[in-house]
Amino acid sequence: MTSKKILLQLFLVAFVFGFSAEANAQFWKKKKPETKKTTKPDDKPKKGDILPYDKVVTKEFKTDEGLFKVHQNEETYLFEIPDSLLKREMLMVTRIAKTASGIGFGGGKTNEQVLRWEKKNKQILVRIVSHNVVADTLLPVHEAVVNSNLEPILFSFPIKAFSKDSTATVIDATALFATDVKPFGFPEYYRKAYQVTRMDTDRSYIDRMSSYPKNIEFRHVKTYFANKAPSNSDLGSITLEMSNSMVLLPKVPMKRRYFDERVGWFTSRQTDYGLEAQKSKTVAYLDRYRLEIKEEDIAKFKAGELVEPKKQIVYYVDRATPEEWVPYIIQGVNDWQVAFEAAGFKNAIIAKRAPTKEEDPDYSPEDIRYSVIRYLASPIPNANGPHVSDPRSGEILESDINWYHNVMSLLHNWFFIQTAAINPDARGNNFKTETMGELIKFVSSHELGHTLGLPHNMGSSSAVPVDSLRSASFTKKYGTAPSIMDYARFNYVAQPEDKGVALMPNIGVYDKYAISWGYRPILDKDAKEEKETLDAWILEKAGDPIYRFGRQQGTVIDPSSQTEDLGDDAVKASMYGIKNLQRILPNLEKWTSEKGETYEDLATMYGQITTQFARYMGHVSSNVGGIYENYKTTDQEGAVYTHVDKERQKESLQFVIDQLFVTPTWMLDKDLFSKVQSSGAIEDIRSLQVRTLNGVLSTDRMARMIENETLNGAKAYTLVSMFAELRKGVWSELYTRKNIDTYRRNLQKAHIERLEYLLNKAPDQTGRYGAASVNVGQSDIKSFARGELNRLMRDVKSAASRTSDTTSRYHLEDVVARIDAALDPK
Repeated sequence: MTSKKILLQLFLVAFVFGFSAEANAQFWKKKKPETKKTTKPDDKPKKGDILPYDKVVTKEFKTDEGLFKVHQNEETYLFEIPDSLLKREMLMVTRIAKTASGIGFGGGKTNEQVLRWEKKNKQILVRIVSHNVVADTLLPVHEAVVNSNLEPILFSFPIKAFSKDSTATVIDATALFATDVKPFGFPEYYRKAYQVTRMDTDRSYIDRMSSYPKNIEFRHVKTYFANKAPSNSDLGSITLEMSNSMVLLPKVPMKRRYFDERVGWFTSRQTDYGLEAQKSKTVAYLDRYRLEIKEEDIAKFKAGELVEPKKQIVYYVDRATPEEWVPYIIQGVNDWQVAFEAAGFKNAIIAKRAPTKEEDPDYSPEDIRYSVIRYLASPIPNANGPHVSDPRSGEILESDINWYHNVMSLLHNWFFIQTAAINPDARGNNFKTETMGELIKFVSSHELGHTLGLPHNMGSSSAVPVDSLRSASFTKKYGTAPSIMDYARFNYVAQPEDKGVALMPNIGVYDKYAISWGYRPILDKDAKEEKETLDAWILEKAGDPIYRFGRQQGTVIDPSSQTEDLGDDAVKASMYGIKNLQRILPNLEKWTSEKGETYEDLATMYGQITTQFARYMGHVSSNVGGIYENYKTTDQEGAVYTHVDKERQKESLQFVIDQLFVTPTWMLDKDLFSKVQSSGAIEDIRSLQVRTLNGVLSTDRMARMIENETLNGAKAYTLVSMFAELRKGVWSELYTRKNIDTYRRNLQKAHIERLEYLLNKAPDQTGRYGAASVNVGQSDIKSFARGELNRLMRDVKSAASRTSDTTSRYHLEDVVARIDAALDPK
């Protein structure tokens, strides 16, 4: 081909392509608007892609501003987590808010975890952080602690979007509460007890999520399939409402104050591997509010002046509280100001009415910035004072007092039975507003003490001489106990002639001492350096019983730390109490009857009389085999544990025999029985007697008595003496040849049954709840049970041959058969 032809063809190709390109350019230019409708397959969002914010948080979502932004659209909940809060520690508190019938009452805390939100690649992880095991970060052992305690991942969420300014991350958090995340739901011990198999998602839902500046509140209803549901068992399921509070912990933890068991306190605990001790050691530190001195007031504080704290402790009284009780509840809180004055602060604590919606539209009792005394319209006769504390330092972040409406019925019954003999204001089915108001103030103060960090001090009341409780001048100054944290309810010791005597406790000497010990600032010293000063404060008061702390016991070992008791002598105090019950009983119908009403209140208050009488028997009988517990450290002389004096034990058993095992005929009012029950008088007395008898003959008590005799010989009250005196008291008719009445026949059969139980059925004790550990089969307990049965066999046979009363003879012949079966069960 010639060069000219080639050039010509190239020219034509170029012309054609040039034209085509121009044509195409024109075409695409015209069609450009239509390209928005055309998307290549590769441009579609893939599952797991992070989308633009507006594509995730659409206009359909409602936003609640707070710790996290919570966006809600129907059943979907999105969290918008600021980057500044990633890796910050948050405390998740789980409670049962509303419970199924048969599972206690709502409000109880069931779980706590510290959580940390972290970003990892395209996910947000929720880790559970443990502060149970620690070591100083500067020590080599810290690395070992970290390696042995990898923080578990509770949940992971794909990142959905980032905020428009890229400072926050959006996730779909719905599954955290819509599914069965066990730490946030029904506790494991309930699941086992009721044989819960799984959650029913169709009958479970999120009720709401509310975000506040320092916390987020979650409410979700859960339904679980359960093979052993405690109520409505035909449904085969349990429904309850769970409450979860996620609370931001302070960036800088409060300075700790280390616990000392000689002063009662609620605590947080850690196992610290970084201490100089050649073993891991558990350290405990106080749960308390962060009360700090303003910089400008430090000099005044050092000079002994009272100063106001940087941040006042404020409690708000729920708007739902009936108006007549609000002033009394407020006063119950404000009464604690005297205790904080002992700690160097003025105006440290105060109660206020909750603001109205007009005064503060943002106020909510669930906002952790507010500690609230909540009034609950519930039939539960109780009140409680839980608090939320930082596990790293013990700082109380928020407290609530739950006040159930029917606590008033509890107060009425206690006050009536314990003081009506000397106090006209305690008579009747409804008290005057002023009377009930004072009782409400008392409970308000008691529960407030719990929220400040103080547990029950059951040893407080035993510091008071019994006769001092009959003194108007003493009781008006000191109340009925040195601590309002004791269960020293009302003055059942005072007699009608004791005019002007005070009837209830107040903020006492011990309360002021404990608050001072726990809250008074110790300047220029760290937590470890404080311990020397704290120890010195305790030693200043050592040996003075009004400053003693006596713990609440599961099994009563120390008779000086019991619930509901008064005074330093249970026999004497209980005798006064019984005299007052004997004064109340004949007047019970007059003081409870109202025209046109049934005898329901009369029946209730008679039941209260028998309950109070049973308390007295328990207070006294606990001295038999009792051991006093007085906490000490190695720099103090004397024993921590001391057996109750022999004569006091003997006197206590004789009191129970005389007042209870000898039929308490004063309780048997036939006219009263005819109005409140068709039957039951015999059973009431029998159950009272048997409960006390079995308590005296508990393996735990007998194990302590055996040890006492082994260690102290003739100084001890022995099993031989106890069994002999009990036999003479329960079976006195065998030796006096008197007829045996119905109540005594029941008691005697119960005694045989208890001895048979000790011989053939009693299990070994493992020391739970403070009880003594004992191998029953290898101890003297079975030997004594067998010996007593043989002794009674001989005495009963002899008495049966002599009695002329047919009923008594049949009873004794039956007893012989029972003893024979016990001794030879085969």
